[in-house]
Amino acid sequence: MKKKTHSPLDTVSQFAIPTFTLGAQLALSMKYPEWALVLNMLAQPFWLYSSWQSYKNAGQVGILITTLAFSLITAIGIVNYWL
Repeated sequence: MKKKTHSPLDTVSQFAIPTFTLGAQLALSMKYPEWALVLNMLAQPFWLYSSWQSYKNAGQVGILITTLAFSLITAIGIVNYWL
């Protein structure tokens, strides 16, 4: 069986998603919701890439829809807090 190669973006995503997402949860728990939103928004490109790959390779549309909705909601939160 041939081993599947992964792109560098796959590897970066595997580190960026938990780093930014858990960092956002930590910021939120420390009563810094505006920074939690920023950290979550930094994670969104990696979530979008990963959810697109899941959709493309396994037909998992639910994670893609959830990620798109979460990105929109996070963007609204950033506008609410920062602009």
